[in-house]
Amino acid sequence: MALESAVIVKKHHGWHEVTLNRPERLNAFTTAMHKGLADAFAGIEADASCRAVLLTGAGRGFCAGQDLTERMDRTVPVDLGATLEATYNRLVRTIRSLGKPVVCAVNGVAAGAGANVALSCDIVLAARSARFIEAFIKIGLVPDAGGSWYLPRLVGLARAKAMAMLGEPVSGEEAAQWGLVWKVLDDEALMPEARRMTAHLATLPTQALALMKQQFDASLTNTLDQQLDLERDLQRRAGATPDNLEGVRAFIEKRAPNFTGRP
Repeated sequence: MALESAVIVKKHHGWHEVTLNRPERLNAFTTAMHKGLADAFAGIEADASCRAVLLTGAGRGFCAGQDLTERMDRTVPVDLGATLEATYNRLVRTIRSLGKPVVCAVNGVAAGAGANVALSCDIVLAARSARFIEAFIKIGLVPDAGGSWYLPRLVGLARAKAMAMLGEPVSGEEAAQWGLVWKVLDDEALMPEARRMTAHLATLPTQALALMKQQFDASLTNTLDQQLDLERDLQRRAGATPDNLEGVRAFIEKRAPNFTGRP
């Protein structure tokens, strides 16, 4: 597939929609797709008018993980560690560090690295037809793309181990019940709700949202004292933004705030 079509970026007012676009292969990752995503997120990060991102997949699935056909013609073992560092690790770090909220709409299957890339997003919505599958065990591998970090924190160690070791599908309903995702929706309601939510996030104080991402990620390893210190430091930064002043004024004047997202 041509490089320019592996990932589609559609610009809306205040937000961008990024679509994995290999529906005939359930949007399985290829080198071209990784390059397309790297370019897409670099553009999003540099575009001050973009204040939120929606990530989804074309067709009947979100992402089936790595396209293994890219590796079928190898004559020597591939260094999968080096491959991860150049592709999935880079992508996950980009999503987590992006100073804008990222919503993921999981339509259909999300398997292997596809599931874990979805979980790297800030808010995950799932269709009822969604299936989350930690499929690595089926080919003798271990979870990657952050899966071994996300899963125990989201669903607990017992469920995380069972998901990884058994490789059985977790339905959209189960994912919502377990806390793996924010919400499950009827299939036809998924994209309208995902777009509505992303558009709404684009109207909120962008700097505060970016600081929240830092805050929550740090909370998973910080002590309480460390987290209190971080809250102090990040609140100092949030309190110095124009959006904080606008929010206070709007509250006092009993009107809707007009946040700009400027630092």
